[in-house]
Amino acid sequence: MMNPQNDDARAAEPEREARHETVVSAVGRTYFPVALIARLPYAMMVIGVLTLVVSVRGSLTLGGATSAMVGIGTAVSGPLIGTAADRFGQRAVLLVAVVLSVASLLTLTAVVYADTPPAVVLAAALLIGATTPQIPPMSRSRLVGVINRRLRPERRPRALNGTMAYESAADEITFVFGPMIVGVLATLLSPSAPILAAVLLSAAFVVAFALHRSVRETQRSSEAGEPQASFASLLTPRLLVVIAGVLGIGVLFGSTLTSLTSLMEDAGHGERAGLVYAAMGVGSAAFALAAAWFSTSFTLRARWLVFSALIVLGAVGLYLSPSIPLVLVSLLVIGIGVGPTLVTEYSLVSQRSPASRSATAMSLASTSIVIGQSAASATTGYLADAFGTRGAALVPIAAALVVLAAAVANLRVRDGR
Repeated sequence: MMNPQNDDARAAEPEREARHETVVSAVGRTYFPVALIARLPYAMMVIGVLTLVVSVRGSLTLGGATSAMVGIGTAVSGPLIGTAADRFGQRAVLLVAVVLSVASLLTLTAVVYADTPPAVVLAAALLIGATTPQIPPMSRSRLVGVINRRLRPERRPRALNGTMAYESAADEITFVFGPMIVGVLATLLSPSAPILAAVLLSAAFVVAFALHRSVRETQRSSEAGEPQASFASLLTPRLLVVIAGVLGIGVLFGSTLTSLTSLMEDAGHGERAGLVYAAMGVGSAAFALAAAWFSTSFTLRARWLVFSALIVLGAVGLYLSPSIPLVLVSLLVIGIGVGPTLVTEYSLVSQRSPASRSATAMSLASTSIVIGQSAASATTGYLADAFGTRGAALVPIAAALVVLAAAVANLRVRDGR
């Protein structure tokens, strides 16, 4: 027999929960450092794998192909991991994923150093991508849940914009320090040191992220009182155009990194490519954070168009730069464009995806970055071996044009879910 008082209590519960003024007060102060450090293994894997294979096996082609296999594994499993998190909850999915991820990283390290055929190395890399814990999309999904359930209604729009800005900046910070850590560890210790560091960080901080109390804000679809939206609900033009733009950013990341690796290999310091690559992340992280203070009159459509044009400018400058100092300037310009562009794209993903598919949609976006990065690493590695660094440096320009084309296409689609 139904109890009206219980029904009233359940109806009033969201209003009682929506009492916080800030996201920090809602999730607690420990959330952000844990979630930030938990991202590092994700940011270290592609360049860590590339550095390990190139250093040990001496082939940019094999290194690029191995990185591509990481992307393929992520492409296959990333959306499935997001779907599982939406259905069964993040905690269980993350704990299973971290165990499998640690095992796959250790396996790759062993087979690269052993006298194994390239096919075995590629298979091990595929497992790394397939088991990678999806921290960035799950953090975004978790914080969107916090904003919608815990913050006062009048605080939500600004909090969402600031949160997407922070999340993109956090990604950029880790994509700055991830390659830097890889470069430092590979230079000072050994090519395998970055992979072993990723293992330790996963075991400590990914587990801590999975167990953090904020995971309760990601309600399982079986508890939500309504059926989970179909995967087809994500395949709409207004969302796919954003995914295309995110994919272009991933291609930009991978092609720029591999071009720099080729350039530094020419100079005899291939293991330091991550340190040079970090220049792009400095501008990206700074301007991603600055996006939180952009005026609302500077619309998401306009932001994407303006900053993607800046990416094109920086990519052309990178191709034309005759010296390392000018390369660093061009990378900084690219980063200034990339940061706000990613903030804009993730904000659009949040707006245009069903609430019951939040983790899936965010995983699609993050997966697109890894797919683009890995595929570009393979393609650019081949071009570097076949045509030299100048041939490889054309790929970042093509990637930047894809991001700009998606921004133009976005002007013609309607907002909403």
